[in-house]
Amino acid sequence: MTIPASVPLLTRPITAADNGAIASVIRRVSAEFGLTADKGYTVSDPDLDRLFEVYSRPYCVYWVVEYRGEVVGGGGLAPLAGGDTDICELQKMYFLPIARGQGIARQLAERALEFGRQQGFQRCYLETTGHLTSAIRLYEKLGFQHINHAMGCTGHVDCEVRMLKTL
Repeated sequence: MTIPASVPLLTRPITAADNGAIASVIRRVSAEFGLTADKGYTVSDPDLDRLFEVYSRPYCVYWVVEYRGEVVGGGGLAPLAGGDTDICELQKMYFLPIARGQGIARQLAERALEFGRQQGFQRCYLETTGHLTSAIRLYEKLGFQHINHAMGCTGHVDCEVRMLKTL
């Protein structure tokens, strides 16, 4: 099932009340694609159930996407942990099937990249897996280039696709 084009989706900053809902979205999407915690994917993140607190830090932002009052996706941006201070990271872009194919991920990514520019970042890094082919195509369309090495200390050891974009 997809969302009818005439139904507006609400994209808004995460609140503390969203912690459980967005963690559930991330876990559901991760399970759908076989992205397990033992492989170092996002579901292994010890802060997964407290994203509001994580993204309330300086230079960080996270938005959730709602459909009829239910959180159906989200994504954000933060400084790259353990990386150069001019590099941010596009993070935790996850959407339930009902929210895919609507252009929501693109809009949210563009919004995050603009936030990064406004915060003074020069480059944006991301990690993903080859299982997420639609996401990789989106990132390529947004101007991300594939790189051969990991950057920073993300803890996502099995994310074999690494990309970088000049902002």
